[in-house]
Amino acid sequence: MTSVEWQVDRDKEKDMKKKITVLTLCAMLFALCSSAEAQQPTKIPRIAYLAGSTLSSISDRTNAFRQGLRELGYVEGKNIVIEWRGADGNRDRQRALAAELVRLKVDVIVAGSGGDTRAAKEATATIPIVMAQTDDPVASGFVASLARPGGNITGLSTLSPELSGKRLEILKEVVPKLSRVAVFGTSSSPGNAQVMKEIDLAAAAFGIKIQHLDVLTTKDIEPAFRAAVKGRADAVLENISGSVSGRRPQVLELAVKSRLPAIYGGRNYVLEGGLMSYGVNLPDLDRRAAVYVDKILKGAKPADLPVEQPTKFEFIINLKAAKQIGLTIPPNVLARADKVIR
Repeated sequence: MTSVEWQVDRDKEKDMKKKITVLTLCAMLFALCSSAEAQQPTKIPRIAYLAGSTLSSISDRTNAFRQGLRELGYVEGKNIVIEWRGADGNRDRQRALAAELVRLKVDVIVAGSGGDTRAAKEATATIPIVMAQTDDPVASGFVASLARPGGNITGLSTLSPELSGKRLEILKEVVPKLSRVAVFGTSSSPGNAQVMKEIDLAAAAFGIKIQHLDVLTTKDIEPAFRAAVKGRADAVLENISGSVSGRRPQVLELAVKSRLPAIYGGRNYVLEGGLMSYGVNLPDLDRRAAVYVDKILKGAKPADLPVEQPTKFEFIINLKAAKQIGLTIPPNVLARADKVIR
């Protein structure tokens, strides 16, 4: 090998070493960048659940909501954060909590009732709101239509106006010679006017006189029962707002004290000692609300998600409560009940 050839080989060797060094450095830099990207914290979705009542009074619903999230792969505290807020029946606090959640910049607000939806709607027009249950979202002005909500609100409806007529029908079957019914409502609650309209229509068909009693706050519960007794009501149909219904023990105690048969829209009243309930399975609605949350977190817009109507209804009777007020439930009515507490 000549000296020239030897020098050429040496130069080639040096070039090769430089290329190897450069490639090694590039590989190391790429690995470092990839590692840094991998270590970047993943954004954990933060959602909120707003309830006008106390959270403890709707524990069956909040548990169902958690269950729905788990079924979709979400575990609270691990890959999702939930801000739980209960207003304890205080409307001013309800609005303040909604505003607080907006300041926290949560990704989605789940509204436990129509009143909660109203508070959330007043607080934000951009953060998605999922109605866990609302009597009539169209009449309440929450959505443009069930099929095309059109704004930042979607979720589930309870069909409460239609079901109220059915509750009156059940009362007529259970209470002999029913002629007057005291209806406890909350005039400030979204959808209340439509519910009362349906009750009046059903009452006219059955020949029943209705005594409308407005229960705006928990302070109105006892006066409402006194007015019902004074007005010689034969029974009570409960349709008070979710924020007030957190005081179930007081309502149940007064119903027994007044010896008035009462039918409720929520199952918890009967499970805790009330006479009868007929309505939507509310925990199932909360479980379904989790599906809406999942879709929104994955990029869906509330405006494009149709409002869902309930598919599960339940009729529950408490025979212990009937015995307390000396009422006998007809066998044909008992046979239709989904659950009888003996």
